[in-house]
Amino acid sequence: MAFQVVIAEDFKMIRQVFEETVRRSEKYELAGSFPTAMEAMEYCLEKHADLVLMDVLIPGSMSGLEAARRIKQVCPKTKIIIVTSMPELSYEKQAREIGVESFWQKEVQEQTIQEIMDRTMAGESVYPNSVPEVMFGNAVSTELTDREIEVLKMLVSGLSNQEIAEKLDIREGTVKMHVANLLQKTGYHSRLELAVKARHFGLAIEDERGEKENER
Repeated sequence: MAFQVVIAEDFKMIRQVFEETVRRSEKYELAGSFPTAMEAMEYCLEKHADLVLMDVLIPGSMSGLEAARRIKQVCPKTKIIIVTSMPELSYEKQAREIGVESFWQKEVQEQTIQEIMDRTMAGESVYPNSVPEVMFGNAVSTELTDREIEVLKMLVSGLSNQEIAEKLDIREGTVKMHVANLLQKTGYHSRLELAVKARHFGLAIEDERGEKENER
């Protein structure tokens, strides 16, 4: 019996590629294909799905990671592959914490999505061998510390130094130090430029939808 596959991908062309990948294989059958994470989640909770291909950044009231978390809570046997083109450094960590089986970077493509699907359904957990590197001004993204990335995400959200300090439970002076280090490493001239460039390159994205859902 073929594995039932659900797809959640807002970009029509990529969604069609995934659909064709499923249709070409006798191992899989397309159960549903949706442009939003919410629709895919609702399908999985109401009907049966063996495997979900879930984009992270997807229009609507729910992110791909939040949809994956809810699916895993109710249907823990449903396997999920998170797919993304963004190098946002926290996505992989969040996926692991949720219990997502596999993670596929569209741009890196160390293996085809078909190979990731086959390995995942065979019981493997497949994640990238390395973190994608992005040139961020004069710095390579992997040169930034975890704390600098946290501060960067909050700059993207428009938080002040004081607000960042309160959220991270550190001193405001420490926040200023991290911002200064980011400016020195990248060569950018202001916190605004840091935030704009980080958002543009997909390096640090604050998903407010996910935060709101988690607070409920």
